[in-house]
Order: sequence, then structure tokens, then C-alpha cells
Amino acid sequence: MNEQHLRRAIALAAEAREGGNPPFGSLLVSPDGSVLAEERNSTITDEDISAHPELKLARWAARSLDAATAAGTTMYTSCEPCGMCAGALARSGIGRVVFALSGDQLNGLKTSGGFPAVPTDGPHLYDEAKMPVEGYYP
Repeated sequence: MNEQHLRRAIALAAEAREGGNPPFGSLLVSPDGSVLAEERNSTITDEDISAHPELKLARWAARSLDAATAAGTTMYTSCEPCGMCAGALARSGIGRVVFALSGDQLNGLKTSGGFPAVPTDGPHLYDEAKMPVEGYYP
């Protein structure tokens, strides 16, 4: 773990908060330790609920890096990625994530308790739903 990179992620979180956004920041680092890209949360200023720094960097890595390079990278982030970002990171090919605050620690700092769960209902219509998916994945 590189504390310098983790401290930079925390500084990016502070910058996000100063800019009117939720306090989260992330950076993507190459195997040689150089910073490839940095992002701050911009969900408020961009009016985009998905503008988390981890998701923005995952999208950047998937577009900009070949698979071998992406696999060698490390994302340093101020907080453990949420479910949305974790899904994007898994698909991006990024090698690993190092975070400062855990999701549980973050929730302990929230006076509101966090977001309510959205009720779900399923699975349904398996035979129909599997048709467009079957055979797609190797």
C-alpha cells in the first residue's frame, strides 16, 4: 500500500467537498507508481448520480488501457467502492483497489443512515429471459 497515493485520494475527496460535491476522490496508478488519472466525485455539479470517481476511472481505464496494462494498475480511493462502482471495477480490468474508509465506517459517519434499499421482485420468466443471453458468454 502506498500511503502517498492514499493521501492524495483523501485530498481529492476534500476538493470534491469544497466544490459542492460528496467527499470522495480516487486515482489510478500504474505498476511503476506513476499516476495515470485522478477523479473527484461530481454527482451534484454534474447532476449525475453515477459521477463517482471510481466509476469515472473504471470507464477511463476500460476505454484507454489495454487489458495487460489495466490488470497491473491500482486504484487508490478515499472510501470503499459502492456496489455500482464495484461492478464497474470488476468489468474494467483494473488490478486492485486500496481504500481508506470502509463502507461500514462511512455509514457510521452518516447521521442519516444512508440510502434506503430499493425493493426487488424476481427472478421471473426464466425460459424467456435466458434466450437472448444463452451462448453469449464463453
